[in-house]
Amino acid sequence: MVRRFIPQSLLGQVMLVLAVGLMVAQLISAFLLYQAAEQRRETALISSIAFRLVADGANPGREERRRARLAELRERGFEPGSPPRDRPLPRRPRFGIERTAQSPVEPGESRLSSFETGLRDVLDQQGIESGEILVTRRIASQDPYIRDLAERRPALRTPDWKERGILVASVQRADRSGWITVRLPEPRRPTGGPVTLIFQTLVIFTVLVLLLYLVLRRITRPLAVLTDRVGDFSRQPDRVVEIEESGPADTRRLIAAHNAMERRIAALLDEKDVMLGAIGHDLKTPLAALRVRIESVPDEDQRDRMASSIEDITRTLDDILSLARIGRNGGQAEALDLGALAIGVVEEFEDLNQPVSVQDAPRVVAEVQETWIKRALRNLVSNAVRYGECAKISVLEENGHAVLRVDDTGPGIRAGQIADMMEPFTRGEASRNRATGGAGLGLTLARAIAEQHGGALQLANRKKGGLRAEIRLPMQSAKR
Repeated sequence: MVRRFIPQSLLGQVMLVLAVGLMVAQLISAFLLYQAAEQRRETALISSIAFRLVADGANPGREERRRARLAELRERGFEPGSPPRDRPLPRRPRFGIERTAQSPVEPGESRLSSFETGLRDVLDQQGIESGEILVTRRIASQDPYIRDLAERRPALRTPDWKERGILVASVQRADRSGWITVRLPEPRRPTGGPVTLIFQTLVIFTVLVLLLYLVLRRITRPLAVLTDRVGDFSRQPDRVVEIEESGPADTRRLIAAHNAMERRIAALLDEKDVMLGAIGHDLKTPLAALRVRIESVPDEDQRDRMASSIEDITRTLDDILSLARIGRNGGQAEALDLGALAIGVVEEFEDLNQPVSVQDAPRVVAEVQETWIKRALRNLVSNAVRYGECAKISVLEENGHAVLRVDDTGPGIRAGQIADMMEPFTRGEASRNRATGGAGLGLTLARAIAEQHGGALQLANRKKGGLRAEIRLPMQSAKR
């Protein structure tokens, strides 16, 4: 199921790996950047708390002076918390230092251990001794000190401040005589931070993937052309096509080597055809002359045996030459009705009074070379008649393949010998007599013809007895 979504091409698989790797790397980078920003924010908050403690907490007389100032303002007619008329109301009220006998941090509240550790380190660096340090986070409206302060400061009564998060840092004096508490509003995080980070990640990812695609495309396109050419050459080795050398230097050298190899193979095949033609001519000519000469032999039985031997040699030679020339005949494949072809082969054997029949011959069309497919089917039928007493032909379509099936009722083949029977000069019957068997090239020819068409020859013993031989041909190019 997963494999269905995985690209099968080299370009697709490399791009998938690189895309996943880049995305993971960008996500890790974004996470590290976010962590660094949070750490800087935490460090800034700890420094602000420590500054307040050092500036205000180390000077206890400052609170008394503040109280005296408030009393003086009351005498002048100002209410506590009401600023002089000539001074504007501050937008961000500053919370004062609270000194209490007990810490305002409740035992059940969640504590910020990282803030406590960082605050202690800063105070130690400043040489300020302290006892226990408690830091927690609250909503402003839930803090009693700020609620009391809001009665005197209207700026703290707005909904924005009521829902504002604050840090409450309570430090015990070194002599355990009381607690000094600092409250600090948490600054809001930048509104566009995550969006900017995501946009930056997507831009980097897109640019890198696009550049990698262009580079990999330049590398893989010549390889794809070379792959297609190798497949075409395997089907038509007599057709030489020069591939343009392109891509990186390594790919160009590979293409040049393939072009040279293709030319060399084509030249060897041409030499083989010339050699086979010469062999066929040099052997068939004396065989024909010998066939004429044996007519002068007075003994008729001896003459018939000699003629039969010459015919065996001629047929064996024809089979060998045919096997060597498969794929080099230059014939073009055409859309052919295999059902009609099977009926034609059956009629040929019926004219020779052979027990051959067709069980099912529907219209199944495939792109084949008629001469060769008919030759392969004849070989299978001949073997079925020779070793299995009769032949029954069926034409069908299975899983996108056209199937020419030949069944017989003979003894079949031992399971361990089925693969060997398709090798050249291998026979189920030990003799070389044409009456009991041929030269052992019939199945080899049929297999070579099927493979030349992109198909296969399959042999299997039937459960009810006998052998089943099938030529399976692909129907990708079939025309209905």
